[in-house]
Amino acid sequence: MEIKENQYHIVLFPWLAFGHVIPFLELSKNLASKGDIQISFISTPSIIRRLPPIHPPSLRASINLISVDLPSVDNLPAGCEATVDLKDGEKTQYLKIAYDLLQVPVKTLLNKIKPDLIIFDIINCWIPDIGTKLGISTAYFSVFYAPFLAFVGPPSVYKQSNNSRTPEHLTLVPEWIPFPSSVACRYHEAMGMNEVMNTKDATGLSTGDRHVKLVEGCNFILLKSVAELDGDYVNLLKDLFQKPVFSIGLLPPPAQGSSVRSNSGDSSQISNSEMFNWLEKQQPKTVVYVSFGSEYKMSIDEIHELAFGLETSQLPFLWVLRKPEGIDESNLLPSGFEDRIKGRGFMCFGWISQVEVLSHTAIGGSLCHCGSSSISENLFFGHSQILMPMIIDQGINARFLVEKGLGFEVERNEDGSFTRDAVAKAMRIVMKTTEMSKNIFSNHDLHGDYIQKFICSLGQLLRKD
Repeated sequence: MEIKENQYHIVLFPWLAFGHVIPFLELSKNLASKGDIQISFISTPSIIRRLPPIHPPSLRASINLISVDLPSVDNLPAGCEATVDLKDGEKTQYLKIAYDLLQVPVKTLLNKIKPDLIIFDIINCWIPDIGTKLGISTAYFSVFYAPFLAFVGPPSVYKQSNNSRTPEHLTLVPEWIPFPSSVACRYHEAMGMNEVMNTKDATGLSTGDRHVKLVEGCNFILLKSVAELDGDYVNLLKDLFQKPVFSIGLLPPPAQGSSVRSNSGDSSQISNSEMFNWLEKQQPKTVVYVSFGSEYKMSIDEIHELAFGLETSQLPFLWVLRKPEGIDESNLLPSGFEDRIKGRGFMCFGWISQVEVLSHTAIGGSLCHCGSSSISENLFFGHSQILMPMIIDQGINARFLVEKGLGFEVERNEDGSFTRDAVAKAMRIVMKTTEMSKNIFSNHDLHGDYIQKFICSLGQLLRKD
């Protein structure tokens, strides 16, 4: 790859989860589309193979996909190079061990290609140390929204020898947020958040430890954000982190999908054809799209209760369901469910292009897990959102969307479980409302301006003038 004079060379290196990989790829394309920037995108061979084709094709010459082999480690099943490959979430810590072992080969690669900037993720918090040794600037790109990072708080919270932020504290809006806000955990969410942020896993680090290293080590921070949506939180982060923080827009999806390639073969393609044929028969803005992303694995009890909720709602729906490992297919759905919802509902068990589905005129609302990428796509297409947060940042995302009038959250029991009636109620409420205004969210020019402003700042940030 040849780098022209006065052309920036930027490396992007995401964590091995497609909820991180795809936003990093979208950022790569947005940067490459703005002119004199050459991108090197680093990941494992398996992930590189599963990436969607670069679109538009004109960007392919500006984005170099680089594979680095993931080391074998004990307790990590062979061939597992992404979180989606793991049957057991407990194995993620061993994937992190393998990922951390990439420090030496990645340092060697970076020293060879000598980029101007490395954009890294939360897990590879060791990149700033490498950047310092090689004289390369580093930027943390957060796939988490600004309100969640504000809730997590400054590094000082996690540097205390006796962290006093208990699950009870996490159910309250943090004292460092000086403006009216509703970002706080439910108690069942707080228990999980406390464990994730403060418990050291097999790598010897907690997520809180990695948060401290990346914030203190990086030169600046990039956020999927627009001032029109969460500018108050972004400004707060500048104070909390004492680092330059740049909003780069919400990276809205292109006309063609940005989903991961199918690994399901022809049967998936047939299913997709049937799905779109079914959508064509539905009335505009009547169908609820139901999906919980590529990472969260629903239990059989959750699947059944959700199924009964969809059935009870009496609304048309398209449900994309990942089959849990080890579950007999005959027991996956309640007995007789598919017969009872025939014509009104459509089940999809394989791969789909989510963007293509969300862009269909039949879709009027989305029942989702509040993952940041799904939120951005729903905002872009103006869909009303029925919110069912499941893990980590998703509860905070849900509170924020409700705060902004952009969604309605499904009621939960104290233990975090939900009922079919709560699901049906939320669906009916949301689908009776008028379509959410797209305005700023679907404005490609607005989001492009944020990217352009960041690029214009690179000369001063990297001192390559």
